[in-house]
Amino acid sequence: MKMRFHPNYLSALLLLGNTSSLLAQTSTPDKVAAAPATIKSLNLTTTQPGRILAYEETPLTSKLSGYVESVAVDIGSMVTKGQVLIKLSVPEMNDELKQREALVAQAQAELGQAKSSIQAAEAGVASAEANIQEAIAGRGRVLAMLEQIKSESGRIQQLAKTGSVTTKLAEETTAQLKASEASIAEVEAKIKSAEASKTQSQAMMSKAQADVVAAEARVRVAEANLAHTKTMVGYLAIKAPFDGVVTTRHIDSGHFVQSASVQGAPLMTVARTDMMRVRVDVPEMEAGYIDADEKNGDEATITIQSLNRPPMKTKLLRCAWSLDSNNRSMRTEMDLPNPDKLLRPGMYASITILLDKRTDVLVLPITAVNKKDGAIYCCVVTDGKIAHRPIELGLKAGPEVEIKSGLQPSDVVVTIRGESLTDGQSVSVIGAKQ
Repeated sequence: MKMRFHPNYLSALLLLGNTSSLLAQTSTPDKVAAAPATIKSLNLTTTQPGRILAYEETPLTSKLSGYVESVAVDIGSMVTKGQVLIKLSVPEMNDELKQREALVAQAQAELGQAKSSIQAAEAGVASAEANIQEAIAGRGRVLAMLEQIKSESGRIQQLAKTGSVTTKLAEETTAQLKASEASIAEVEAKIKSAEASKTQSQAMMSKAQADVVAAEARVRVAEANLAHTKTMVGYLAIKAPFDGVVTTRHIDSGHFVQSASVQGAPLMTVARTDMMRVRVDVPEMEAGYIDADEKNGDEATITIQSLNRPPMKTKLLRCAWSLDSNNRSMRTEMDLPNPDKLLRPGMYASITILLDKRTDVLVLPITAVNKKDGAIYCCVVTDGKIAHRPIELGLKAGPEVEIKSGLQPSDVVVTIRGESLTDGQSVSVIGAKQ
């Protein structure tokens, strides 16, 4: 079947073909902004508000309840460690101190008396021992005399039987023998008495020794009680815990103050200001970069708006490690010497922390990085055409990002709206030479 076309339709086709040919002849490549990747150092920083705090701040309270006898300082007073700032008056403590001192003296006197009793007991033991020895010696003499009298009595009795001596002499000799035998019994009794006396003296010495031990214990107890009372009396003078300045004062002479266990309100506050703490809360997204250490801590630049002085350099020394659940930040601290006392607790500061850095790395603007279907790429211009180049990103810092792989320093990269360009598309570069 032969097809027939309307003359107007054929004319329209011819016109459309001529128009397409004309457009093809007159189309030009898209213009894109592009620049070579650069090699530079990349620093990741965070700037956060911070506060100046005293290195140490101690509220002073009273251990005892009593009356304020005197106050030696006022707010703003510079104090030194150990300086008496407040004196309290508790008269009953002084009375107790005297009583404790008297009890120590009494216990020491009792100890001396017990030691003297030991000496007396020792002397009694020695005396009893001497008496024993003396009685033993006397027994020897009496025994010798008894033997002599026995011998003499036997001889006299024989002579009396033969009539050589009188009967009266024999009777006298017999009486002497009985007397000597009685003396032996007396000496034995003396020995037993001396031995009993020695045993008694030894018992007294043991008791005296026990009394000494007990007296020594009483002395230690009395001395411990005295030391405790002296310690409590020492609390009547409230001293500065360190060199610093008095920042608050809430008492005057004559005020009655309660002990800290009853009333926790401070009498005054002392702050150490030769060294100051700078505290800053780092947000959760940047907390993982924080490195706090005396030697290798992150560098920090501190600017204090209220002081006309250049920014100060220091290092992060401490961090809380955990995040505050209320504001999702991590507390971080650094120290600043304050020899001229210009830094004051409560000042505000601006802290810039160097979180991370890369030296001599390949860097692109973050606007040059494109994402599609989970892949990360950039658009490289080669011979006037677009090439999608997969890349691996590194450290991101502000408007720039480190390129770890996939790109060369000589590559010219589209810096903006690269996601609208197709692979192989012809372009013309503005802003850089290929």
